[in-house]
Amino acid sequence: MKLHTKFSRQLCRNIELICDFMGNSSDFVVREITTGHKHAALFYLDGMTDMQKVQDNVIRPLHDRVSSDEITLPLLKNAILDIGEASFTQNFEDALEQILSGGLLLLLDDMDEGLVISLPGWEERSISDSKTQPVVRGPQEAFTETLRTNTTMVRRRVKDTRVRLTTMKVGEKTRTDISVMYLHGVADPKKVQDMISKLKNMHVEGVLESEYLEECLHDKQLTIFPLFYNSDRPDSIAAGIMEGKIAIFVDGSPFAILAPAVFADFLQSAEDYYQSFVYSSIIRILRYICLAICMLAPAIYVALTTFHQDMIPTVLLLSLSAQREGVPFPAFVEAMIMEVVFEILREAGLRMPRTVGQAVSIVGSIVIGQAAVEANIVSAVMVIVVAITAISSFVIPSYTFAIPIRILRFAFIGIAAMFGVYGLTVGILMLFVHLNGLHSFGVPYLSPFANYKSSEQRDAILRFPYRTKKHRKN
Repeated sequence: MKLHTKFSRQLCRNIELICDFMGNSSDFVVREITTGHKHAALFYLDGMTDMQKVQDNVIRPLHDRVSSDEITLPLLKNAILDIGEASFTQNFEDALEQILSGGLLLLLDDMDEGLVISLPGWEERSISDSKTQPVVRGPQEAFTETLRTNTTMVRRRVKDTRVRLTTMKVGEKTRTDISVMYLHGVADPKKVQDMISKLKNMHVEGVLESEYLEECLHDKQLTIFPLFYNSDRPDSIAAGIMEGKIAIFVDGSPFAILAPAVFADFLQSAEDYYQSFVYSSIIRILRYICLAICMLAPAIYVALTTFHQDMIPTVLLLSLSAQREGVPFPAFVEAMIMEVVFEILREAGLRMPRTVGQAVSIVGSIVIGQAAVEANIVSAVMVIVVAITAISSFVIPSYTFAIPIRILRFAFIGIAAMFGVYGLTVGILMLFVHLNGLHSFGVPYLSPFANYKSSEQRDAILRFPYRTKKHRKN
């Protein structure tokens, strides 16, 4: 059946068509009442609307209005019904979209126009602390799955009249509400319009999480690195907006997106700005060291023990040789076995119930590592290298950014097994070339290091004191 665009003046016909469109679903409610000697009908979804408000603010005022025959929709909206957000509509498509979003449709007999009232009433998760980016000092609240709650949490921090919010629906089937937030006069107007245009022209079946948008917004760049920064922390998103970035909120997702995003953003934490600048700078340097360890430590071990034993001090080489005596596998296979086992334990710890997840990962690592060494499957040094690598990966603040680093670790282990340190050197150079060619909404990914900007070095690796930062005058 095709969707009729206009309402009929016959209420019974409208009821019949709307019920056909909704497929007589068991949670779809059609309530017919009489108000002021005029027949009316209410349409809403049970569970999507606030039933207490429907009863108190809509049904009761309609029942009380029994003395007048001149009932019109403007009169109901402005004088009779105790409602806030409401709008008029003349076609089925808009009305059904509002009903599916938690609205209530009111139709009167002998009128080809309807009144849509916003009365959302679904259950919402309460605001809790961040599970993915926890901090010791600083705000302890995180986004929820409700769009308006999330945008409000950011507005509460950025009380500027120049904050702009544009909302649209994306997804042919889900019709998901998407909000774009930016600071007018600070964000690049061209990038803002480009972002809004891409979202409005996006042709996807549905959007259930912010990752759907990230993949669709990529500028056809083939990379495993994230080109958008996502966070469930309102303070991180608010800070990005004040810097001139664009935030995207997705209804149903507790993660907001920031664009453009550069390499340095993923190695910074919200807590960097809540601690002494000296301490924050040292921790940032430590993160870059841990990044190198996480990506290269097993590969360097494989390269040195396979091709470049002369680079290892004699005493250490003798110790390594003694430990590897009896191990049947070469260093490459040894490293791959331990890395794969640890990734299995990591994923098992994440997917298992929280009460046993950590215990399984910790106990599993200890038991398997100790048993593997005693069985001469791997050497003790390899267990140490893999353990340091794993711990270093948890220092990276962004889980999304840690994933490509984990993937690259396996690639570098393979390169080291085939070509040694020389292959590693070429691989690292190729990685830098790849990163230098990436752009996030027109901004170089390695900015402000490549495409060097001295004015932006005060908050790149080191964090300078707040008093040294230049304030925007616009």
